[in-house]
Amino acid sequence: MYKDFEQLLQSKGITSYKVSKDTGVSQTALSNWKSGKSVPTTKTLQKLADYFGVTIDYLMNKDNQKEEYYLNKETAAIAQGIFDNKELRLLYDAARDAQPEDIQMAYDMLLALKRKERNNLD
Repeated sequence: MYKDFEQLLQSKGITSYKVSKDTGVSQTALSNWKSGKSVPTTKTLQKLADYFGVTIDYLMNKDNQKEEYYLNKETAAIAQGIFDNKELRLLYDAARDAQPEDIQMAYDMLLALKRKERNNLD
């Protein structure tokens, strides 16, 4: 968690103070985890993972060697923009309690768009 936590702070352009204020995790706890003096609880790890939009494994350096989630860097940038925008972030949060048929409809629409895109490229 330690090295990547610092990278998360830098990539988001925020301070540990802001993380502390936003999550309720004390600055002392954050400092101790960054320096390796202590290990966060699972509950706190989940809170931080949710805050940064990463997995607990990512925070604990267990899956950082995996390939990027998005294959296309432009797609990744757009997705990150949606995630970072508080109003648009609702798109991510909406899926949490969506009904299966709603998720299926969104999935079908995306597939239809991909098929349309492929036909335009052929």
